[in-house]
Amino acid sequence: MRLTRFTDLALRVLMRLAVADADLPTTRDVAATMEVPYTHSAKVVARLRHLGLIEARRGRGGGLALTAAGRAASVGGVVRELEGAGDVVDCDGAVPCPLRGACVLRGALRGAQEAFFAALDPLTVNDLVAAPTGPLLLGISSGPPGRTVDP
Repeated sequence: MRLTRFTDLALRVLMRLAVADADLPTTRDVAATMEVPYTHSAKVVARLRHLGLIEARRGRGGGLALTAAGRAASVGGVVRELEGAGDVVDCDGAVPCPLRGACVLRGALRGAQEAFFAALDPLTVNDLVAAPTGPLLLGISSGPPGRTVDP
């Protein structure tokens, strides 16, 4: 199974915010750090806010912060929510597959998809930023790839 770029970015945003501490990055900061267009990161931030995983504070001293629910969120649950409940393959598309009524593959793929989500269920966002990932995330800057912020 392959995650959409949207879900990939959402997980990386959650991870970045999990190590932010008092530093509240803005949506523009996140876009620069993740090297994605601002409009794409803004859509991701809006969706994560809607899910209650992050909050955005406006004005001086504002920025993005992970909520308590965001810290404890199951990675499997987040991925399910963002990816949707659709099948891995579209057997009922514009040209339906003639095997769809009796296909063993469709059920096997559905089981594999659920196993993928189930493997992510026990992980929380906090688990994703345990060492060595968390310290590495703290060193990422908005500069060119490979450039880190000096301590």
